[in-house]
Amino acid sequence: MYIVTYILDIAALLYLIGVLHSSPALNIYRKKPFLVGIILTIIVILAEAGTVFTSNGGLNLRNINILCNILGFALTPMIPLAITLIFDGKIFRAHKFLLVPTLINIVVTVLSPLFKFIFYVDANNHYLRGDYFFIFIAVYIANLLLLIISTLETGKKYNYPIKWKLVALSIFTIIGTSIQLINPSVYSSWHCITLALLLYFLLLSEFDSSFDTLTGFYNRAVFNKAAKQMTDSKAFSIILLDIDDFKKVNDTYGHDYGDTVIKTVAAIIRKSFNKHYTCYRFGGDEFSIMSNEADREKIEYQLRTMISNFAEMRENGSLLPTVSYGYSIFPGGEKLDFNKIFKEADEQMYKFKEIHKSDAIQEK
Repeated sequence: MYIVTYILDIAALLYLIGVLHSSPALNIYRKKPFLVGIILTIIVILAEAGTVFTSNGGLNLRNINILCNILGFALTPMIPLAITLIFDGKIFRAHKFLLVPTLINIVVTVLSPLFKFIFYVDANNHYLRGDYFFIFIAVYIANLLLLIISTLETGKKYNYPIKWKLVALSIFTIIGTSIQLINPSVYSSWHCITLALLLYFLLLSEFDSSFDTLTGFYNRAVFNKAAKQMTDSKAFSIILLDIDDFKKVNDTYGHDYGDTVIKTVAAIIRKSFNKHYTCYRFGGDEFSIMSNEADREKIEYQLRTMISNFAEMRENGSLLPTVSYGYSIFPGGEKLDFNKIFKEADEQMYKFKEIHKSDAIQEK
């Protein structure tokens, strides 16, 4: 019975590898660590299946049983580390000490057949937990927490509502694996982790498909979704931005330079607005920013900071066009008409654009 479920788990993971390879939604830089995590999971599932098979196969299979246990206990804590690299590929280069617990676990596991640290397979080929089995538990939980923290930090960085989805997925994984830790005869861990990897893939695909590939801002679909979630009770503001005469930039310098201008403008916008402001790219040379900030003076301060940053870039030799903007504030506590708020910001932006055009004519 257990062998059948292991086969189903491995089949599901092999299917996930195929989907991972062909998926356009997932960022290409996330695919390699995700693939490593899946392969490690498959190896550990095979190792656990090996322990089930060899423990009932007589004394002549004892050494294989020991080897399968070593692989399982040594590799399991590495799976959350591999998934952590999905969000921060340089984390272990910058913080090598984070790898120390996993290395300790590997050494202790390898020595376990001799010293009964993590596990022991007795002369009758019976598996027993070692005196220091808690080391494996502690390292696995620590690495899982590192994965959770890394994911939450990414969500926080991009103002992405990933927190509660991840918390629910983490609770599911912890409960599923804890059942087997409490009762070793119930082989639930890898069924749970296989399902968790599938769900994690869906979560990451949703995350990556939310961004504009050129600027790293959220895309128009995410803006529309955020707009629908606005309520009458909460105040918010919306800022619309548009690059002036961007068609002339493309016609004069080419589309590659135009893309560079868009990326530069987006970087300045991101730098100018604090974490309370969420940036979106509508497409082309149009951007929007949404925030729960309803204080006009604070919004004006952020916009002045942006203009100052643009001026600084031009002083350093960058050929950047001007950017027109407009904003509108919804005070909350009244009936919300989002289209009206959006139109007010849009009209203000185009008035600003007319001023820029007039200034440009006067300079000529």
